[in-house]
Amino acid sequence: MLTAAIEGIGLWAPGLPSWDAFLAHRRGRVAAAGAATRPAPTLLPPNERRRAPDTVLVALHAAQAACEAAGRDPTTLPSIFASTYGDLAISDHLCQTLARAPAEVSPTRFHNSVHNAAAGYWTIGTGAMQPATALSAGQGSFAMGLLEALAQLATGTEAVLLVGYDGASTGPLRQVLHSDGLLGGALVLARDGICASRRLSVEWAGGVPATPPPADAAPGNAMAPMLALLAALADGGPEAVLPAGGDRVLRVRLEHA
Repeated sequence: MLTAAIEGIGLWAPGLPSWDAFLAHRRGRVAAAGAATRPAPTLLPPNERRRAPDTVLVALHAAQAACEAAGRDPTTLPSIFASTYGDLAISDHLCQTLARAPAEVSPTRFHNSVHNAAAGYWTIGTGAMQPATALSAGQGSFAMGLLEALAQLATGTEAVLLVGYDGASTGPLRQVLHSDGLLGGALVLARDGICASRRLSVEWAGGVPATPPPADAAPGNAMAPMLALLAALADGGPEAVLPAGGDRVLRVRLEHA
């Protein structure tokens, strides 16, 4: 059985800019006023933050928070960045520009359109030399990212960073993927994690999730299935069921110390 200790959790959603804010919200407490309206990972210098798209910022914000919560140096962790189809708003803009005026394509926007943009910014911002994976699997992207992380642990990696994120889709590409808002979440998972208070194990199964993911953070976002796991962690629940593509699910069982 694939299993791991959960050492650190990071989250950014509109109005809930941290894991602590999400915990408070799940426990019925009103979020503090003045929450940041845009993620701002401090590992990027200001000029890089200005040119990075929101999808990159939310991924790095969650990743940095998870590493800090785990007390892990980001440069020591292999990373997995899972996004449904990358930044579809930028892809839509590039397609429109190519159709209208191909010579006006922005090199910066092209640079930010690739699916591994967040992974690239992360390795540059942290100076990490560990392997970084950019993963896409449609509706099952987060589940497949989690499965990849657990496989790496099972084959000898000490700890790994998993990040799930998505932004809004626009234009004709919205027919390919309907996604609203901005959402990013991250887990630092470890093979041993002696001091960790939570563990998870997974089972590959048939079916579809019996209940939709909670709609209290970034409803309509393509990465919202991730929230089923984060809500179970926040609430002390025994399990979460994640869509894994087609008629398959990843059943995640949780142990809370």
